[in-house]
Amino acid sequence: MATSEESGVARRRFDMVDAAVVLLDARMAVAGWTGDAERLFGYRGAEVVGRAVAELLMPEDAERLPDLTRRCGRNGGWTGLLAVRHRDGHPVVTTVRVVPAVEAAEGPSRWVVLAADSTGAAGWDMSRTVLERLASHSPIGIAIVDADLRYVWSNAALEQFGGGPAHQRIGKRLADIQPGLNAQALEAVMRQVLETGEAVVGYEHVGTVRSAPHRDTAHAMSFTRLDDDHGNPIGVYYTVVDVTERYRARQRLTLLDQAGKRLGRTLDVMQTAQELADVAVPGLADFVTVDLLETVLEGGEPVAGPLSGTDAMPLRRAGHQSVNEGVPEAVVEIGEVAAYLPEAPPIRALTGGTSWIEERLDPLAPEWATGIAGDRAATFLDLGLHTAMIVPVRARGTMLGITTFFRRHRQDPFDQDDLGLAEEVVGRAALSLDNARRYTRERDAALVLQRHLLPHRLPEQDAMEVAACYRPADELTGLGGDWFDVIPLSGARVALVVGDVVGHGIEAAAAMGRLRAAVQTLADLDLPPEEVLAHLDDLVDRAGYEDDAEAAPRADGVRAKGASCLYAVYDPVGGHCSMAAAGHGLPAIVAPDGTVDFPELPPGPALGVSGPPFESVELPLAEGSVLALCTDGLLAAEGPAPQRDAAADRERLRRVLERRAPSLDDRCQAVVEALVPARPPDDVVLLMARARRLDAERTVSWELPRDPAAVAEVRKRTSRQLCEWGLDELTFTTELVVSELVTNAIRHASGPIRLRLIMSRTLVCEVWDASPTAPHLRHPKTTDEGGRGLFLVSQFTQRWGTRYTQDGKIIWTEQSLTGPEI
Repeated sequence: MATSEESGVARRRFDMVDAAVVLLDARMAVAGWTGDAERLFGYRGAEVVGRAVAELLMPEDAERLPDLTRRCGRNGGWTGLLAVRHRDGHPVVTTVRVVPAVEAAEGPSRWVVLAADSTGAAGWDMSRTVLERLASHSPIGIAIVDADLRYVWSNAALEQFGGGPAHQRIGKRLADIQPGLNAQALEAVMRQVLETGEAVVGYEHVGTVRSAPHRDTAHAMSFTRLDDDHGNPIGVYYTVVDVTERYRARQRLTLLDQAGKRLGRTLDVMQTAQELADVAVPGLADFVTVDLLETVLEGGEPVAGPLSGTDAMPLRRAGHQSVNEGVPEAVVEIGEVAAYLPEAPPIRALTGGTSWIEERLDPLAPEWATGIAGDRAATFLDLGLHTAMIVPVRARGTMLGITTFFRRHRQDPFDQDDLGLAEEVVGRAALSLDNARRYTRERDAALVLQRHLLPHRLPEQDAMEVAACYRPADELTGLGGDWFDVIPLSGARVALVVGDVVGHGIEAAAAMGRLRAAVQTLADLDLPPEEVLAHLDDLVDRAGYEDDAEAAPRADGVRAKGASCLYAVYDPVGGHCSMAAAGHGLPAIVAPDGTVDFPELPPGPALGVSGPPFESVELPLAEGSVLALCTDGLLAAEGPAPQRDAAADRERLRRVLERRAPSLDDRCQAVVEALVPARPPDDVVLLMARARRLDAERTVSWELPRDPAAVAEVRKRTSRQLCEWGLDELTFTTELVVSELVTNAIRHASGPIRLRLIMSRTLVCEVWDASPTAPHLRHPKTTDEGGRGLFLVSQFTQRWGTRYTQDGKIIWTEQSLTGPEI
């Protein structure tokens, strides 16, 4: 800041009394040169007298001289700045005043030039009159308050904000003339300026002024301290500019920016509707409701185009927000039906498809919703709502619902600018809502498919305690190409299956569903693991050949090629497990003592890929051992299988499987959590099964001679055994079943015959013989003398069937332990 002495020097430089005087003739040549001019410009009089003045100016000002000469003649003089070339060559910025001088009435005109050095000066020295006129006529509101923050002066422009003329402000405080402003905050800024001396520039304040009491007005204010000649603060000088339009434009841009960032962050219809309400409060409205058609919430397809009054119902409240905690204005809760009167503006906006705006609501009119019980019904006056807008939620030509905007605390009513902003925000939200609706529909369809493709619950059986964990890579649909199955087999055995179809999502799931159905069908045939995989491989091959190469690839054909599968069968009677793999490996066995082993399986090609025949391996499985079967996705976090080290994979899996857990379910979940990231790169299935053994007392077996007389003896043995097991109620039906099966074996089969009874969850009866020919169920006529044996067996048992062995076949039946249903 310039000192008082420096300010005085600057003022003297503009003082024309001390200026250098130069005399010019009518041709603008130097006719007189004073000593002050010599000191200012460095030239002696003899050097410049007679020379054209243009030769003494800097080139840019010399070019201006003809125009300046004409202006002097026309206006009788001129005042301004000129750059004069000093004798040593540097420019001297000079304040020049040119006035006419005449030697005689008939003599030629001459010009007197008064020149003062302006180099380093702040500008022209102006009179108090000029300065007062400048401040008074400024279009910017200007005011001065004293050290007590009372008005001592203001200009006319300040009157545009209300508060009366300038003379009525004198001696008053800001709160006295503008009660709608936050005077306390503004005076705090003034006191800060008084105390620190630091100016505050561009302070933005929003409030209501007397000239516009029903709308918020934004002002940009700047505050500067005023000091006396001794540097003591005497008051504050401030300026006010109405920046409401700029403020509202910035608000609109901010709101649109927030809408772009916050809307559509999820594919949940309800959450997106709530996001719309959250975005609009408080930037646009004090209370916002979002009501959507019920079909939209369910993911259905709404009617395209405008709706009729019947089609418009029902609406449900999907979201609302308020500046008041708890949303006290809401008379309909989220999730409830929002029923409106037939002619109410919400229904008109919904059926007509056009927005509606009301600057001033009737305070005594009831809220539009109908069917509201008890004290939840209210008028707009009760709710404090005074202005409203309704904007249809519409996307891609389809009506989805309505969004209603209200103001309560903000006094300014909605206008067309607000309506345009609301329509743009709702339009953006509508696309997100429609995307969420479409996703909901697709996801619901996918979940229905998933419920049919994956087991709802693991079947009850005595062979193994089983736990499974499924985690798809496609977290949006929850579908993938991996699957698992636990399939009870005859003879109290159980089949365990894990498989992996190439790809993710609904196409891979469809292919997986076809393979899973095929595996279940093949399992019912009681085929050994290697034959199950061979038949499955043929199925994939046929599906691939059936595809039209020129058409779009079918998910269950092409995608199934290269699928992998591991099929294992565990027998709890003998305690052994046989398994075979098609492009699938890394089964693990956790022994009862916690040690982990990885049995070597014969390598088999992936399904649909030509290669060597499938082979199975049979392993003993101690009681309490845990068999862990997984798909490749369990270890995919380290990269694709071809890029991983098999030994490293086994070691990683070994370390995790060795960890103890309270239950098998916890153990299964812990393994997946330890090896699989939150967003797995591939679908993951882990199936863990703890082996059980059937007690020897629950199994009995007899070798039978090929003699019809043995039938009576085996019936007696069966009766005694059922009595020991406490199954007397099954004696009659079991004797009948045993008689028929043993009699058939004696009559039609060859080789030794053996009968085995197993008491598990059902009573199992198995008859071995050496014949490869299976009996067929017949439906005899009334006049037939035979052929009713297997028909009776099928009527008295839950299930029956045939499975083949290397040296013959087994006819088996299962009966409920509670006896036949009558």
